[in-house]
Amino acid sequence: MGQAIVVRGRLAERVREEAKRLGLSVDEYLVELLSQGLDPKERAVEYIEAAEELLREAKEELERGNVRQAAEKVWGAVALAIKSYAYWKDGKRVASHGELWEYKRVLEDRLGGWVSDAWAHANTMHICFYEGWCTKRDVEIAYKRVGRLVKEVASQIRSD
Repeated sequence: MGQAIVVRGRLAERVREEAKRLGLSVDEYLVELLSQGLDPKERAVEYIEAAEELLREAKEELERGNVRQAAEKVWGAVALAIKSYAYWKDGKRVASHGELWEYKRVLEDRLGGWVSDAWAHANTMHICFYEGWCTKRDVEIAYKRVGRLVKEVASQIRSD
């Protein structure tokens, strides 16, 4: 596990505001910032490693009983995995929710229809984070499906 960095006060507020303005989670926003200047293949590696980390954190949140945080981390993992694949395979930046929906179809065509199932479950996790209606079981199911997608994307990137 990596070293934690704590950001407080106005700087933390600015990071949250900017991420929200861009329609990104804080994790996605930070990966975007920190990977600027990297070539697409290097960015792909940064994104998939961040997706894997979010899945580990989601599992920890589930173990602590923090369903909402776990749900958002599952969502973040799927978004970063899709962005990672887009950079790795096509050198393409996927920057919005609409573009994630579009590029998810590319992954369906290339990897199989099961990608749609992982995406749908992750999408409900994003909603759950804001509305708080899902259960631990819902998150566990989404976690497994998203985990498969992250693992497959990571495998392809690392075999390149």
